[in-house]
Amino acid sequence: MPSYEEDLSEFERRNAQVLGISTDPVPSVEAWAKSLGGLSYPLLSDFWPHGLVSVRYGILREGGIAERAIFVVDKQGVVRYVDVHDIGEQPPTDKIMEALDRLR
Repeated sequence: MPSYEEDLSEFERRNAQVLGISTDPVPSVEAWAKSLGGLSYPLLSDFWPHGLVSVRYGILREGGIAERAIFVVDKQGVVRYVDVHDIGEQPPTDKIMEALDRLR
């Protein structure tokens, strides 16, 4: 997540809003962001009903946590790009930027 903070100007240049979402409760999400020194984009909680958004996007793991996934959604709400990675892997930012560029 901090790497997206570093690239925020590139997301803004592409008129994209970065959002983070976790199945953790709000206090945990807030504490995690604080431990990183804060983030300037919104972090959301998919805690209640637990993982409902993750279920709808097909990324809720059996243990109740979400996969590490990137979704690029256009202004009409259509998912245009999906990238799912192992929880320990960082999705490549260049691929996200390419997906955003295709929306222009």
